[in-house]
Amino acid sequence: MSQRDQLSDPIKIERVQTGVRIEKRLLKVLKAVAELKDLSLGDLLEGIVLHAFENKTPFSEETLKAIEQFKALYGMTLTAEQSHSFEEVEP
Repeated sequence: MSQRDQLSDPIKIERVQTGVRIEKRLLKVLKAVAELKDLSLGDLLEGIVLHAFENKTPFSEETLKAIEQFKALYGMTLTAEQSHSFEEVEP
Protein backbone atom coordinates (compact mmCIF):
# COMPACT_ATOMS: atom_id res chain seq x y z
CA MET A 1 0.00 0.00 0.00
CA SER A 2 1.45 3.39 -0.96
CA GLN A 3 1.67 6.35 1.40
CA ARG A 4 -1.03 8.07 -0.66
CA ASP A 5 -3.38 5.12 -0.14
CA GLN A 6 -2.67 5.19 3.59
CA LEU A 7 -3.57 8.88 3.75
CA SER A 8 -6.90 8.36 2.00
CA ASP A 9 -8.04 5.44 4.16
CA PRO A 10 -9.95 6.56 7.26
CA ILE A 11 -8.14 5.96 10.54
CA LYS A 12 -10.37 5.08 13.46
CA ILE A 13 -9.68 7.19 16.56
CA GLU A 14 -11.42 7.88 19.84
CA ARG A 15 -11.72 11.48 21.00
CA VAL A 16 -12.32 12.59 24.57
CA GLN A 17 -13.67 15.84 25.95
CA THR A 18 -11.12 17.80 27.96
CA GLY A 19 -11.11 21.01 29.92
CA VAL A 20 -7.91 22.74 28.84
CA ARG A 21 -7.07 26.23 30.11
CA ILE A 22 -5.30 28.42 27.57
CA GLU A 23 -4.22 32.06 27.32
CA LYS A 24 -7.11 34.20 26.09
CA ARG A 25 -5.42 35.96 23.14
CA LEU A 26 -3.75 32.76 22.01
CA LEU A 27 -7.14 31.06 21.93
CA LYS A 28 -8.57 33.86 19.79
CA VAL A 29 -5.75 33.44 17.28
CA LEU A 30 -6.19 29.66 17.24
CA LYS A 31 -9.94 29.99 16.67
CA ALA A 32 -9.29 32.41 13.80
CA VAL A 33 -6.83 29.98 12.19
CA ALA A 34 -9.30 27.11 12.61
CA GLU A 35 -12.00 29.20 10.93
CA LEU A 36 -9.61 30.15 8.13
CA LYS A 37 -8.82 26.47 7.51
CA ASP A 38 -12.46 25.35 7.98
CA LEU A 39 -11.45 23.09 10.87
CA SER A 40 -12.71 22.60 14.38
CA LEU A 41 -10.42 23.93 17.09
CA GLY A 42 -9.76 20.34 18.21
CA ASP A 43 -8.78 19.25 14.69
CA LEU A 44 -6.43 22.22 14.38
CA LEU A 45 -4.77 21.46 17.73
CA GLU A 46 -4.38 17.78 16.84
CA GLY A 47 -2.68 18.74 13.59
CA ILE A 48 -0.34 21.24 15.28
CA VAL A 49 0.68 18.75 17.96
CA LEU A 50 1.21 15.87 15.52
CA HIS A 51 3.40 18.10 13.36
CA ALA A 52 5.36 19.26 16.42
CA PHE A 53 5.91 15.65 17.54
CA GLU A 54 7.55 15.01 14.15
CA ASN A 55 9.52 18.28 14.27
CA LYS A 56 7.60 19.60 11.25
CA THR A 57 6.03 23.00 10.74
CA PRO A 58 2.23 22.76 10.70
CA PHE A 59 1.66 25.91 8.62
CA SER A 60 2.43 27.13 5.12
CA GLU A 61 4.00 30.55 4.54
CA GLU A 62 0.56 31.85 3.53
CA THR A 63 -1.01 30.64 6.78
CA LEU A 64 1.87 32.06 8.83
CA LYS A 65 1.20 35.47 7.27
CA ALA A 66 -2.47 35.19 8.23
CA ILE A 67 -1.44 34.18 11.77
CA GLU A 68 0.69 37.34 12.05
CA GLN A 69 -2.37 39.39 11.09
CA PHE A 70 -4.54 37.57 13.64
CA LYS A 71 -1.89 38.09 16.33
CA ALA A 72 -1.83 41.82 15.60
CA LEU A 73 -5.63 41.98 15.59
CA TYR A 74 -5.90 40.30 19.00
CA GLY A 75 -2.78 41.86 20.57
CA MET A 76 -1.10 38.47 20.96
CA THR A 77 2.60 39.21 21.45
CA LEU A 78 3.60 36.11 23.42
CA THR A 79 6.49 33.95 22.21
CA ALA A 80 7.47 30.32 22.71
CA GLU A 81 10.47 31.44 24.76
CA GLN A 82 8.18 33.34 27.14
CA SER A 83 5.91 30.32 27.67
CA HIS A 84 8.04 29.08 30.58
CA SER A 85 7.58 32.38 32.44
CA PHE A 86 3.79 32.72 32.37
CA GLU A 87 2.08 33.68 35.62
CA GLU A 88 -1.70 33.50 35.60
CA VAL A 89 -3.64 36.45 36.98
CA GLU A 90 -7.24 36.44 38.13
CA PRO A 91 -9.65 37.99 35.59
